[in-house]
Amino acid sequence: MGIVEEAHNVKVLGSTREGAQTIVLAHGFGTDQSVWKHLVPHLIDSYRVILYDNMGAGTTNPDYFDFDRYSSLEGFGWDLLAILEELRIESCIFVGHSLSAMIGVIASISRPELFAKIVMLAGSPRYINDPNYYGGFEQEDLEQLFEAIRENYKAWVAGFAPLAVGGDMDSVAVQEFCRTLFNMRPDIALCIAQTIFQSDMRPYLGLVTVPCHIIQSMKDLAVPVGVSEYLHEHLGGESIVEVMPSDGHLPQLSSPEIVIPVLLRHIRFNIAA
Repeated sequence: MGIVEEAHNVKVLGSTREGAQTIVLAHGFGTDQSVWKHLVPHLIDSYRVILYDNMGAGTTNPDYFDFDRYSSLEGFGWDLLAILEELRIESCIFVGHSLSAMIGVIASISRPELFAKIVMLAGSPRYINDPNYYGGFEQEDLEQLFEAIRENYKAWVAGFAPLAVGGDMDSVAVQEFCRTLFNMRPDIALCIAQTIFQSDMRPYLGLVTVPCHIIQSMKDLAVPVGVSEYLHEHLGGESIVEVMPSDGHLPQLSSPEIVIPVLLRHIRFNIAA
């Protein structure tokens, strides 16, 4: 195992058949690769599946976290390209949740030949509202969120997780999200949250040339439904949108019975089909 693979806890599962398509599964903020536990069993018979943890996830070594590098989304994009290079991946279907949807966008602009397509789940290019754009948050909302993380991380997690997932504290999905959030070091969680919520990927969408499948929940605290249509209208390549009758920002955990069939359909079929 190479140094990049080790740092990101890379796992390669599934088919060893020559010519098998490679699927890369990438998680969002506050989670780790375990967020894909309901999807992976449906893929490993037919695909080569690559799982990894974004730097800063609770499963990674916090000593490796470079606050300057990850003050922009580009740092995460470089990591993805380094993983693909170390594994000698020539082409993959990239499935990115939330933060990782935009990581896939960044990486694909630099190396479009590495991506057969990008499947975005609950992705957003911009979270802050503008006069002609509704991202869902005002700057003051985010300042309050950051301050809550600083003041009492444990209390913030307990309040944020049910809102993000769309359930109460007794739900298995909320408890799972709490677990992975609690695994993060609070100062690292704050850094990544600031990077994500204050980023603006809108100017770069037109540079994306690979096909994109945009999937999101009907009700998502972090990503209003209109964001999926914005992505569809502004991405440079072909794209398709599907809004699912699911609730929450982590539907692969909270509503796997709805989300997994949708993800499998978008992984298996091209937009032209």
